Amino acid sequence: MGFLGLAYPWVLAAHVIFVIFLMASLFMMPRFFVYHHQTIVGSPEDKAWIDREDRLRRIIMNPALIIVWVLGIALALNIGAFSQGWFHVKLLLVLILSGYHGWASGYAKKLARGERPLAEKTLRLLNEVPGILVSAIVIAVIVYGPRFGLS
Repeated sequence: MGFLGLAYPWVLAAHVIFVIFLMASLFMMPRFFVYHHQTIVGSPEDKAWIDREDRLRRIIMNPALIIVWVLGIALALNIGAFSQGWFHVKLLLVLILSGYHGWASGYAKKLARGERPLAEKTLRLLNEVPGILVSAIVIAVIVYGPRFGLS
C-alpha cells in the first residue's frame, strides 16, 4: 500500500488533475505567442498579451508544474517507481516537458521586453511539442507501467 495508504487514489487523482491544468497552459501559451507576435511592440494590444501571458504563467502554469512534481514524486516513492524501467523513460520525458515549460516562461518574458526572436511558423511548430511529449508519457505509464507487470 505504501506510505500514502488510503490517500493514494486521492493523490493520484490530484496529480492527474494538475497534469491537465499544466497541459492546458502549455497548449495555450505558444498559441498566445503566435497572436502576440502579430501585435506592434508597445501597443495596447501588445500590453494586453503581456498581461495574459503573465497571468497564465503565474496563476496556472507555474503552480501546476510545482504541484505535478510534488505529487508525482510522492506517487513514485510510494510505489517504488525509481527502480522501474518504465519510470526512467517517464521521468526523462517529464524533465524535457519541464524544460519546455521553462522555455515558454522565458519566451513570454522576451516578448514582454519587445523581442521577437522566433518566426510565427516556428512557434506554431513548437506548439506541437507538449502534445507529443504527453502522448509518450501516457504510453510509458499505461502501456509499460506497473499495472501490467512490464516494469
